[in-house]
Amino acid sequence: MRCPYCGFVESKVIDTRPNEENETIRRRRECLSCMRRFTTYETIEHIPLLVVKKDGTRQAFDRNKVLNSLILACDKRIVTLADQEQMIDEVEQKLQNELTREVSSRTIGMMVMDQLRNRDQVAYVRFASVYRQFTDVSDFVDELRTLLTDSS
Repeated sequence: MRCPYCGFVESKVIDTRPNEENETIRRRRECLSCMRRFTTYETIEHIPLLVVKKDGTRQAFDRNKVLNSLILACDKRIVTLADQEQMIDEVEQKLQNELTREVSSRTIGMMVMDQLRNRDQVAYVRFASVYRQFTDVSDFVDELRTLLTDSS
C-alpha cells in the first residue's frame, strides 16, 4: 500500500477491525519510511451485473425493481418485507456466484418465482401473472393446475 504522505510502498498494519456490518475491513497502517499513520479500507469486489432485457437492451441490476415487484405480489400476504429482502439476497448471491456479467431478465424472473413458489403460492401466481403477461383466465388456470400437480 502506497503511503499517501511520502509515496513509499511498504507499510505495516497496526490495527485491523471489521465494520459493524462486516462488509469492510478498516486497517490502520504505518509507513516504514516516514512513520506516519494512515487508514485503508478493504471491501469485497462485486462483479457488476447487467440485465439483458427482452428487447436486447442492457441495464444495471437494480434490486429495488425486483423488491417493488415482490411487494406488489405479496401485498396482504404473510410474506414479510424481511422475507422478500432475503429472497432477493439469495437471488443476487446466486447470480454473483455464477460469475457472469450479464443475465437475462427471464433468468431473474424465474429465480424469483422459484423463491416465491416455496414461500407463498398466491404471491407466486400474482408475480407470475405479471411476469409471464397472462392475458386471460385460462393462463391463470393453467398455472394453478401446474401448482396443484407439483404440490401433490
